[in-house]
Amino acid sequence: MDSKTIKTIRKQLIELRTEHKDLDNIIADMLGESPCDFIKVQRLKKKKLNLKDQIQKIESSLIPDIIA
Repeated sequence: MDSKTIKTIRKQLIELRTEHKDLDNIIADMLGESPCDFIKVQRLKKKKLNLKDQIQKIESSLIPDIIA
């Protein structure tokens, strides 16, 4: 990968991490409310998990393959 591609991927990674953290805060706030919309919380948790999977996939693509 060239440096421009890596830079773009790292920027995307930062955006995904920020969105993941924002969702975490939103979910925590929603769970503190009464009454709580558990269906919406579940949807947000699923979206958060999807973001985590994307983050892990991108992180693993940045690790170079090392042949032992």
